[in-house]
Amino acid sequence: MLCKLLERLIVQQLMDYLTLANLLPQLQSGFRQCHSMETAALKVLSNILQAVDPGDVAALVLLDLSAAFDMVDHDILLQHLSLTYGISNAAHAWLRSFLSCRSQYMLCV
Repeated sequence: MLCKLLERLIVQQLMDYLTLANLLPQLQSGFRQCHSMETAALKVLSNILQAVDPGDVAALVLLDLSAAFDMVDHDILLQHLSLTYGISNAAHAWLRSFLSCRSQYMLCV
């Protein structure tokens, strides 16, 4: 329970930093306020309709990435956070500590 609270606090601080520093891609929908799967789907549909209306051909390829985060290499993620987003020093060390030796389990009652 405490871990989830801590995760929410970290996400909020990280998102505030990324938003303030304008480091998020404009069309990123995940983990952003006022963005959702619906807004992402509407953007894709709009792009397809804009291509098809004048007679162009449009193709859509869908990937299921629902478990993709489970496969993320933490060292690569930390390197990317440092190089791309400028996360360094205490924040980087804390994230490294938070991600190390992590495991999940489910308590069945």
